[in-house]
Amino acid sequence: MFGYTEKEALGRSLDLIIPERLRDRHWTGYRQVMRTGETRYGTDVLRVPATHKDGRALSIAFTVALLSGPDKQIQAIVAIIRDETQRWNEERALRRRIAELEAKISQSEA
Repeated sequence: MFGYTEKEALGRSLDLIIPERLRDRHWTGYRQVMRTGETRYGTDVLRVPATHKDGRALSIAFTVALLSGPDKQIQAIVAIIRDETQRWNEERALRRRIAELEAKISQSEA
């Protein structure tokens, strides 16, 4: 996943793919979810930056599910993650193009 083999990733922290600047924020959110048993990302898609093994930036999207034990306490979180880098880049290019066209329209109206 994201350039890592199963052997390289299995049992390792998600810090493998979390950009260093976002790790504190990620782990704070993780601890809060584990403490409260509540997350909005079971239904809402979360889109965040990630890092490929080779160091390049990725854009990923994911949802999570909370796994409870017999005592109803949260035991683990699982996530469905997908690489949306291409989609994100395409949308960014479209936003730039729209801004350029809007600027041209504004200039022609002036």
